[in-house]
Amino acid sequence: MQIIPVIDLLNGAVVHAKKGDRKNYQAIQSLISESSKPLDIVTGLLEYYPFQQLYIADLNAIQKLGNHNLDVIKSIALHYPNLKIWVDAGISNTSELSLWTNCNFNVILGSENFSDLDNFLEIKKHLNSGFVLSLDFMPDGYRGPLELIENEKYWPKDVILMSLAQVGANLGVNLELLEKFKQHNKEFNLYAAGGVRNMSDLAILRQLGIYGVLIASALHNKQISADEVGSLNQ
Repeated sequence: MQIIPVIDLLNGAVVHAKKGDRKNYQAIQSLISESSKPLDIVTGLLEYYPFQQLYIADLNAIQKLGNHNLDVIKSIALHYPNLKIWVDAGISNTSELSLWTNCNFNVILGSENFSDLDNFLEIKKHLNSGFVLSLDFMPDGYRGPLELIENEKYWPKDVILMSLAQVGANLGVNLELLEKFKQHNKEFNLYAAGGVRNMSDLAILRQLGIYGVLIASALHNKQISADEVGSLNQ
């Protein structure tokens, strides 16, 4: 099972994502770094465990605030050239896509950013299969074109099941959601996002056949040790 650390960037700093309430995210308080500066946080994560992959959410871009954290992400990539970076920048049109496709990142397409399937397919056409799909489940339910959760023919190999209500809440994983999609775990690499607290949660995900997990709070709070990460991240 792949363990992928997550950082959420807002105005150049790492913030604590909690329950999808993006307007109220505060600077991260972490046991692995005394600073909320992105490079310090990434360094702390990599000193805690030599992760090979990192998920970054650019909350400025996702919320359409008129700016982005591209320079910050490029700086992380420059300092850690061997780190595989997945980026969710809220891409919803080809103009936004063009900003990120010249970078050596794996682009995430979040279902919440698409008003209809044609909008999604237009972006997908430009990326071929070189992207990650995030199926986004907000506290009030799924957000995105219904066709994306009804027909896997639109999926790439890597698919994130994003449960925003669980993110940063220390409530455990969304088993109901994961059970609905577990029949796809042989054909696709399914990644769970939201709610992982400890090894017991990870054991449940492994039993469900989940390929990988996105984790933030449990790492920053050291609820999962480096040895435990190593036992799974193989």
